[in-house]
Amino acid sequence: MANIIRKKSVRAGLISLLSPLCTLLFFTSCSDFLEIKSQSEIVLEDFWSEKADVDNIVAGCYSRLQGSDCIHRMIVWGECRSENVMPGTNINNNIDLQNVLKENITTKNSFTNWECFYSVINRCNTVIKYAPGVAESDPGYTQGELKATIAEVSALRDLCYFYLIRAFRNVPYSTVAYTDDDQIMDLPPTKFEDVLDSLINDLESIKTTAIRRYPVTKPEYQTARITQDAIFAMLCEMYLWKKDYQKCKEYADLVIESKKELAKDQRGSLSYSGMTAGSGQNANDSRFNGFPLTSNSSGGKIYGAAYRNIFVAGNNQEAIFELIYDNDRAGEGMIANTTISALYGSSDKGRGFLAPSTVVVNDASKTSQRAIYEDRNKMFDARIYENVEESGNSIAKYVSSSVLIDASSNTPQAGYSSGKSYDRNSSNWIIYRLTDIMLLKAEALCQELMEGSDNEVVAHNTPILEQIFTLVNAVNKRSVCQNPLVDTLQLSDYNSKGRMEELVLKERQRELMFEGKRWFDLVRRSMRDGNTEVLTQAAQKREGINSQYVQSFFGSTINGMYAIFWPYNDEETKVNLNLAAQQNPAFGTGESNIQK
Repeated sequence: MANIIRKKSVRAGLISLLSPLCTLLFFTSCSDFLEIKSQSEIVLEDFWSEKADVDNIVAGCYSRLQGSDCIHRMIVWGECRSENVMPGTNINNNIDLQNVLKENITTKNSFTNWECFYSVINRCNTVIKYAPGVAESDPGYTQGELKATIAEVSALRDLCYFYLIRAFRNVPYSTVAYTDDDQIMDLPPTKFEDVLDSLINDLESIKTTAIRRYPVTKPEYQTARITQDAIFAMLCEMYLWKKDYQKCKEYADLVIESKKELAKDQRGSLSYSGMTAGSGQNANDSRFNGFPLTSNSSGGKIYGAAYRNIFVAGNNQEAIFELIYDNDRAGEGMIANTTISALYGSSDKGRGFLAPSTVVVNDASKTSQRAIYEDRNKMFDARIYENVEESGNSIAKYVSSSVLIDASSNTPQAGYSSGKSYDRNSSNWIIYRLTDIMLLKAEALCQELMEGSDNEVVAHNTPILEQIFTLVNAVNKRSVCQNPLVDTLQLSDYNSKGRMEELVLKERQRELMFEGKRWFDLVRRSMRDGNTEVLTQAAQKREGINSQYVQSFFGSTINGMYAIFWPYNDEETKVNLNLAAQQNPAFGTGESNIQK
């Protein structure tokens, strides 16, 4: 378990636990106690004595998660083995990333290192261990506040484990705080299904004690900290991976209803969907099939408001949980999101290590036989321009400060801001937002559909198909740059389980592109199908990779399902023989490069 398994000094780990607290937006000052006593004396005797101490460590959990190494892995694990990206500029300066893009992954690749996530996990476990004692000694720290704290850090811990099992499948799992060098740390990997069940059970046990809604005086807390909505979103997705589709739908509905309630509370203000109440708002609700989505209209036939509100301004009504950043350089205040600048690009250094793949760029320029966007839409899907700069050379999402689309002609034209400089990117990293949850529910509903075309099947499928289409079409219609709307999708085109599943997967790709979701969607599909056919077809489209190799790698009986997960890091297996004994057999050891 990273610094846990390697038995690095726990005392040094506690120093790192406390040192980044000043960078977090939630809290404005740090104690200078580090200068007075040794770490072990402080942590065990002095530090855990009042609520402010707990708050500071909770801040450190978020601070560690928003670190560049965690965000790098969220993007690389979630995007870089999919067909969304290809090598960008100066990729030779990042050989490990270059090898990931080539599917030349070995146990020595740095992106197999999971230390940052286990660091967050141990911080959360430490809070859970010591916070109850603080509540006993500090009368200002109530039992309700204690339970809310434990719910918050438990959910953060569960989120980290969820990333780990989706990337590696079986991983070491522990809810014990490692605060002593003598503790046994070389744990064997726990099976994917068992970890997933543990995460679900944990979230179910703490969901009612989490903060439901923060006061309006602290709006950033509502999306930048774990709330009940964030826990419901996690449970929605986890149940989908567990193949418990009823529970997935139930938690999706809880999120959707909460967002509708919040939108209702905000009616009459400009913060709701970018529109005021009245006839305009009613039209907005109708366009989105009653879902409280952010309007994309900037007035007249100019579009791009949703991009600005969701990906630039942040703390949007549609957001559920996101990691927050500011446009300050590290050390000047809240840290900037330099990971986005490195991987996706910046105004001063140009395109990043990653670029939109040829399949994405070429698909956007087509008006027929498209693989991602809809033929009927022509060029009026705003995401064509919001995901990729119109020239097709670079990723726009998270990089551009604004994307304004002039749809006054039959060929829309996009205008981009100068973008954000390398060390001043303030884009929040979105973990969950409303359209993600809507499409997860749509995916769950697809699993209730029956194959066939007889009368009984049609009678069963028709109301379910209509439910799915209502969800997908709401997301899709938000992106259409036309008023009055010319609907891109027609229900009659998706009258079978296979066609509707394909529509949901495509809508997730175009809506959530470059948000760290695509590869995990393909892995989940493979695990549900029991084969890698859909994943292989997608991976074969990747730039700079031998499609025959991809077919044999992901489709062979030797590799099979193993190949869709990552191998354990070489250094981890050297210090934890339990991992070495269960290494992923699909990958090389790294002793020599594999020719692909």
